[in-house]
Amino acid sequence: MNRLPRPRSRRTVPVVAAAAAAALLIAGCSSSSGGKKSEDAGSGVSAGKASTPRMTVAMITHAAPGDTFWDTIRKGAEAAAAKDNIKLVYSSDPSAPNQANLVQNAIDQKVDGIAVTLAKPDALKAVISKAESANIPVVGFNSGVSDWKKLGLLEFFGQDETVAGEAFGKKLNEVGAKHAACVIQEQGNIGLTQRCDGLKKTFSGKVDTLYVNGTDMPSVQSTITAKLKQDPSIDYVVTLGAPFALTAVQSVSNAGSKAKVATFDLNKDLTKAIQNGSVQFAVDQQPYLQGYLAIDSLWLYKNNGNYSGGGEQAVLTGPAFVDKSNVEKIAQYAAKGTR
Repeated sequence: MNRLPRPRSRRTVPVVAAAAAAALLIAGCSSSSGGKKSEDAGSGVSAGKASTPRMTVAMITHAAPGDTFWDTIRKGAEAAAAKDNIKLVYSSDPSAPNQANLVQNAIDQKVDGIAVTLAKPDALKAVISKAESANIPVVGFNSGVSDWKKLGLLEFFGQDETVAGEAFGKKLNEVGAKHAACVIQEQGNIGLTQRCDGLKKTFSGKVDTLYVNGTDMPSVQSTITAKLKQDPSIDYVVTLGAPFALTAVQSVSNAGSKAKVATFDLNKDLTKAIQNGSVQFAVDQQPYLQGYLAIDSLWLYKNNGNYSGGGEQAVLTGPAFVDKSNVEKIAQYAAKGTR
């Protein structure tokens, strides 16, 4: 597959998810009228589904087994693949060397494009360079907003984790928090570290970083419980994923603590927890949108030479706060697995 050159320098403007999503949908869809098939010759789609030659795209993430967050990303990716006549090959491994091996496997299979997360970018640098040498376009999503350009990726779709962390810290100030425990479930994951670091930058209170084993939820629960018993002054437990927030709620109860729970990321169970008040608020980065845009972008590049952000700006899908003021509207989409 031939790659078009990305401009080396140009004047850039901020890119927002809503505008990008609209552009992608306009380029990727057409309508039918009067029972007859309507085709857009420029985009190569008929009746809302691509009529272009079949592509194979590999989506490779650092997802840990059992983390439902990635189900939402995958659902978005599958929706884009179905629309774009793409064979989607999904694989994941939380071990950075193993994730690099999965990228190499995709290269060996001569896929038409790769969408990859960059939780530990240094471990993927060499193999991503191999993909580019093989003329396989690579886009990033979810993790790696600070590193995607350094690694030569075509585009990036996700949340700026530092910005999200800073917004979270400001929110804690607004609600009167004084002492927060920031729970990191995967040590060495650059995006998770950026969240806690951003929070520390803007939060006027004290922050303790607490590392837990995210692949062992009973251990997560006991570690948070022990921390709360050890230090009753903690008034907010900040988790970096929806399942960990729900576990932290139980930890608070077990410890007899008065701490409140807030989190990054969202799912349908988390929206219920916000509704019943056991979780105060969440930052939503829209994982469905990340998965959808990452796959759709490779179809657009292959068939139209399009790429979002001018090759210089990430397409941001968050952060957006969800709390009692807006959770009723969000819950209907979370129940469908799209938020």
